[in-house]
Order: sequence, then structure tokens, then C-alpha cells
Amino acid sequence: MRAALALARRGLGTVWPNPAVGCVIVKDGRVVGRGWTQPGGRPHAETEALAMAGKAASGSTAYVTLEPCAHHGKTAPCAEALISAGIVRVVVAVQDPDARVAGKGVEMLMRAGVKVVEGVLEAEAAEINAGFFMRVTTGRPLVTLKLASTLDGRIATHSGESRWITGPAARTVAHMLRAENDVIMVGSGTALYDDPDLSCRLAGLAECSPVRVVVDGRLRLPLTSRLVATANDIPTWVLTLEGCDRLRREAYEEAGVDVVELPAGADGAIDLEMALEALAESGVTRVLVEGGAHLAAALLRAGLVDRLIWFRAPRLMGGDGLAAAVAFGVDHLAQTPRFERIDVRPVGDDVMELYTRL
Repeated sequence: MRAALALARRGLGTVWPNPAVGCVIVKDGRVVGRGWTQPGGRPHAETEALAMAGKAASGSTAYVTLEPCAHHGKTAPCAEALISAGIVRVVVAVQDPDARVAGKGVEMLMRAGVKVVEGVLEAEAAEINAGFFMRVTTGRPLVTLKLASTLDGRIATHSGESRWITGPAARTVAHMLRAENDVIMVGSGTALYDDPDLSCRLAGLAECSPVRVVVDGRLRLPLTSRLVATANDIPTWVLTLEGCDRLRREAYEEAGVDVVELPAGADGAIDLEMALEALAESGVTRVLVEGGAHLAAALLRAGLVDRLIWFRAPRLMGGDGLAAAVAFGVDHLAQTPRFERIDVRPVGDDVMELYTRL
């Protein structure tokens, strides 16, 4: 199952709206087939593993990180494929919460006489597909806020200088995070000041660059920006307020940018919860937020940050520096968003901390 989980991770960022699944088929103590969900969500992991196993699949055990599907879509159910191949035992890590499956895959296997074992490395499997599960159960994607700061939480000098607070090793990890997410999101201020391209620049992973999303209520993103200039190469979406300027919207669209109009919240800015719901309706399961301080604060204030990945460089900047999040209305400790630290690891000269929301 650990091998199947490692295979499943290969699909992160490329298989949405489907889950990232891994499958390993074992017969007489030997791996005869393995597979993972392919880009775009198909073929499924079980299909890939069965194709590799061929006739050796008969009489074997399949280890699958997510309950095999039981519904007819563009392809036949994976549970049915496992039965037809002669698999006699299926080990499942975690049940699929999708109402079209939700136990029906296991039931189909058992009715056919296949022995089923459930719950093996369940927590690890659920974490891999936390975004898919959240989209299915809550109607919005998993949101991870990535921050790179000094030890005292400063992301730039008072003049805006921020390159580079963290070292090359941390930046490499950050690019891998981009490849593992469906969408990378920034606010309009970051897009204006940094003019980023928000691509994955690791060797061999350029095709894994996520969809780039700019939260830009007033359509301030310059048409000459790198994001707009490369929109025909890497999907780029701009989220803006309803009733935006028609001519400017048309100019973005002519450049290849998708513009999504959204209602305003109580503060007059884009309603971020509705923005995330709109992304989920498009199939997005995992969002990586990379800045800036205003977008971070708005998401934290709304309780929409599920994971924190915080890179801390061994420097201090003091009050002259810009904070990782601007003020978002905290008067009492009870109002602060709470997180649990689940991991700390060195990354070059820096430290990476991982948190999950309580």
C-alpha cells in the first residue's frame, strides 16, 4: 500500500477533477502490475495496473489507495474491471465519499466473491486526496497558504524588496508544491508588483504548471504582464467583480485569459468563499495561495485556509518589514485562526513548517 500511495502522489496537480489514485497488483509475492491516475483523470489507476499485469492479474491481490469506482462514466467501473480480470483480493486504503461510489465499489467486489480489506493506511490516503474529498463534501477546494518570510514573519522590506528572502533549496520545494496543486492563486497587488509567471520551473516538470488565478476585483492586471502574455501557453484565470469593464474584459479574453465575474462580499471585495466554490465547480480540488498579504489576510479572516506551509529564513527584519498578512480584525486571542503543526524540516539554510487548521 505504501508503494501504491507513492504512485498516487504522481497524479497530484494533473488529474483534477478526479482523485489521485495508485494501484499495485501482487501475485505470489511479486508485483505484476502498477499504475496511477493519468493526466486529465483517465485512464484510472486500476486500468493502468491491469494493463501492465495482463493475464497475471488472475488470482492476484490489488492494493488500491481509494475505493474502486462503481459507476459508469466515460469508462466502465474499475470495480467491474478488477472482477473481470480475476482479482481475488482487493486491499483498499480509504472509501470514496463521492455519492456515486461511497461503498458501492466495495459492495460490487464482495458480491462477486472478491475478498476486500479496508482501512489500510487510511489517514495517509485521505491526506493525499484531501482536496478531492473537500470538493465532494463541502463544495470548495482545499486551500494551502504558502508563505516565505524572515523569522519574525516579514515577507518584504518596506520598499517591497522580497527576492530572495529564502534560499534556492526552499524555492525548489516551492516549485514542487506548484506542480502538486491544480491552481496557484495570487492577489492583484502581487501580480502588479512582482509581475510573476507562476509556472513550475523544475527540469522536466514545466508541463505540470498549474492554472494561474489572479484575484483582481478591479481588473488592474496589466495586459503587458507576463501572466497575460503567456495565457495561451499556461491557463490563466482572472477573478473579478460583477459588472466589470466590458472592453477590458474582452481585451483579456482576446489574449487567452478566462475572466470570471463574482459577487462582492460585505466589504465590497470579491466574496472569496463564492470564488472558491466557482473554482470547485470548474473541477479544481487543490489551491496553492502564494500571496500577497491582503489576500492571505482575507482568506484567514474568512476561515478559508486549510493548510499552512511556512518557509522561514534565518533573518530578522523588524517592524520596518511588511507582515505576512495585513490586519484582519483580531481584537482578542479567541478570534485568531488556530493551526496544528504537523511537521518541521530543514530545507537548505531555511526551515519549512507545515500546519493544518484545527
